[in-house]
Amino acid sequence: MDRSYPRREPQPVQIAPNPQPAPTADAQLEELFRVHGRDVFKTAFRVTGSESDAEDVVQTVFLRLLANRHAGRVRRDEAGAYLRRAATNAALDALRRRKTRAAVSIDDAPPDTLADATPSAERQAGGAGLRRALRDGLSRLNPRAAEAFVMRHLEGMSNGEVADALGTSAPVVAVTLHRARRALQKHLTTALGSSPIGVRS
Repeated sequence: MDRSYPRREPQPVQIAPNPQPAPTADAQLEELFRVHGRDVFKTAFRVTGSESDAEDVVQTVFLRLLANRHAGRVRRDEAGAYLRRAATNAALDALRRRKTRAAVSIDDAPPDTLADATPSAERQAGGAGLRRALRDGLSRLNPRAAEAFVMRHLEGMSNGEVADALGTSAPVVAVTLHRARRALQKHLTTALGSSPIGVRS
């Protein structure tokens, strides 16, 4: 029995255009540094009060990204918040490492380093002794409380923004900040003989 099948015409082969090569980890890291390096430095300086420590923090943050190959995983729209949090953590680590080392006065920083619309709680408090005592107190808090305090009172974030950054709720942040302020007030009272810190939640 003769079976005939319809003949199929050969289809033209579609050749896709050459895709752009994916950026290398080094290129991604360089882009993150170019866009966010200054903000990482400013965050670190607010916490440590030391230009040299802030520069070390910048190196630490970006070297960790490179070593862990995380640069390509950081979403562009989340990079700023991610890097500020990384800077805060690294700066708090630096505070804990150098409790006895004298910090550069925050008032000696270049004027644009701390050019923010909202003055930080630390700058409002004033006084080199108070700044040193406050940083020492921050280094004694548990890491999560210290991080929340820095985000809220030095970075000017709202409780809700801090909650989003820490992956928790605003009520938990409020309780954490309340306890952090009480611990800092107690530390400042011991260190300075008074409790001059007045930070609102």
